[in-house]
Order: sequence, then structure tokens, then C-alpha cells
Amino acid sequence: MKADEMWKVSTGKGVKVAVVDSGVNPDTASLNGQVLAGEVPGAVAYKATEDYDGHGTSMAELIAGTGADGGLKGLAPGAKIVPYRIATSQLKNDSEKKKAPALPDVIRAIADSDVQIISMSFGEDIDRPEDLAAIKYAQSKGKLMIAATGNDAQEKNFIGYPAAYPYVVGIAASDESGTVGKFSEYGNYVDLASPGLDVPTWCDNTFQSYCPSQGTSQATAIASASAALIWSAHPDWTANQVLASLIDTAGRDWAKDDPSTYLGYGLIRPRKVLEDSDYDPGAAGTDPLAKENVTGVTGDDSPAPSSSTSSQASNGASGGQATAAGSSTEPSDNTTLWVALGAAGAVLVIGLGAFAVIRSRRGA
Repeated sequence: MKADEMWKVSTGKGVKVAVVDSGVNPDTASLNGQVLAGEVPGAVAYKATEDYDGHGTSMAELIAGTGADGGLKGLAPGAKIVPYRIATSQLKNDSEKKKAPALPDVIRAIADSDVQIISMSFGEDIDRPEDLAAIKYAQSKGKLMIAATGNDAQEKNFIGYPAAYPYVVGIAASDESGTVGKFSEYGNYVDLASPGLDVPTWCDNTFQSYCPSQGTSQATAIASASAALIWSAHPDWTANQVLASLIDTAGRDWAKDDPSTYLGYGLIRPRKVLEDSDYDPGAAGTDPLAKENVTGVTGDDSPAPSSSTSSQASNGASGGQATAAGSSTEPSDNTTLWVALGAAGAVLVIGLGAFAVIRSRRGA
């Protein structure tokens, strides 16, 4: 990433990122002054700044944490976070679950705001028409939507939504060299890969220490921050152009028109855009994922990632992971946070997992 070099060009200033998650605690040292809670519409603002798990706050810090007082410094420390809380299984109080806003309502509210990026580190294996309608509405409003593909590749590799919806950028998790995490779900809805291994996050909702973690959630937050860096440097670009630049400059050792089942178009490298002041992102109205959006989600018969095979993307850069002073040295558990949305009690996953390795072509 070479974050220090990128920050000479852009810190994400002027860009707002909606973090749709377990809520965001605005009172951590790293997020002091970074969270725009007052901009959340009242109808979907239920306890948006009360994080019952620590997950949403971690994602917000990975995006826009300032690093103050030994806290986590995000990749786009100049960006601002607009927090949204959704119900998860960690909420034991049924009354609170019922009061939490439904995902379509949250997405529509964000679509009607001046937020530019919607970061969604969660997923479910159900295709919901009301969610899709909200996604299409947000796309029509020029929002860039980024979502985790999921962490169940070793179990059942379900198709994860909202990552699999049209106009949503599905993010896989990889290490700094471009080796995909063994847990990272795969399929033709994987669009890009982002660092998601050995990432510091809050250990729990007491916000006392950080723990090393890994997952497509973390990768999604870092991808969202990468987009914020680019959009800040090029405020006149559209969501299509920001995404096109990330796809075009992604690290890969395969043809751009033959995306990987596991890593999509490759490992994000926002610095490759920022270091070129004359970078051409293409036409403002051209959807860089038009092929996927027309084809739709298809199953994949490739084997699950295994620890005996790997592939390196040609990213040409050393890893630039954020550090946190005083972080816990204890490794995080390989657990998955299950999220329930709506009256039907549908299950969504936000996860942490172990890692390892594989890449294959998607095939035409």
C-alpha cells in the first residue's frame, strides 16, 4: 500500500463513508471527531452510535481512524464516517432487534444523502427483492457500494448478498502478496481482493485493546478506504470511474478480461492511481462491472481453497497494514458473527477466519 506515500497526495478528505454494521462508537480515541452521527436520518438512526459488538467501530477505524493516542489509524484518515446500525444475533434483546432499521431502509436513506461510499461488512445467503430494489436505487443516486463476500469457503461457500447483487463490489480477503484467504468465499461475484489477514481490530465492545483478526469484513473496510482516497483526490469522478480505476490498477498475473474466481480483477492498489496525476478513469457513465451485472451470479465448481496451492498477484508493493499501540498479543478466535435482519430473522454473517490460499480462472 505504501500508505505514507499515498497520504502525501490524499487522505480521503471530503469523502463520507457510510458504515452499515453493528453501530459505531464515536468516542474511541481514533474516531474522535470522525463520526458524523448527526447526519443519520432519524427514521434509521436507532442507536447508531452504540456498538454492541465492536465490529462496526473496528471497520470505521480501518477506514478513517486517526491513530490518536495509540489507536488504529485507518487507510483514509481524512474521510468521515456516517454510522448505521443493523440488528445482529449479538443483540439478545428482542425489542432492540425489532427497533433496528431494515437494510433496504438504511440503503435508501444513504442513497438520499451526500454520502459517497457505502461499506457493508456483512452478508447473507438469501436474495431479497426489497434489498435489490434498494441497491438499484442507491446505484441510480451515484453511490459506490462495497461488500464482503463472506468467510464460509471451507464449509459451504454460499453465495453472499449484498456482495452478489448487481452494482455492489464484492471483496475477497488476501494477504499482502495477493494470496487469497482460505476462508474467503469465491464465485463470479468476487470483484476485487483487499488485505484482510492479520488486521488489528477491537477485541470486543469494551474497547480496551486490539486483537489480530482476519476476514472479508476487514478487506471490505480497507477497500472502502482505498476508494475514499481516490475519490478525494478526484472529486469530480463518478462512482463508476473510481471503481474502474481500482479494477484497472489491481495487481494480478492474469488477463484483465479473465477475472479470477477467488480474487476477481486482482488486489487493490490505490497508490497506482494516486501517483499518476494524469490518470484516465474512462467514461463517467460506463459501468466497469457491466459484464457481471448482465450475467448475474452463477455457481462455481472450483475446489475450495486449500493450504497446498497458492497464487501471487503482481502487486509490486509491500504491505502497509495499520498498527495499534498496545494491541493485544493474543490471537483472535476463528469465529463468525451472525447477523439477523428483518422480521423473518434472516441470518447474515460478519466474520473472522483463518487463512490460506488458491486462485482459479472464472472461465467465460
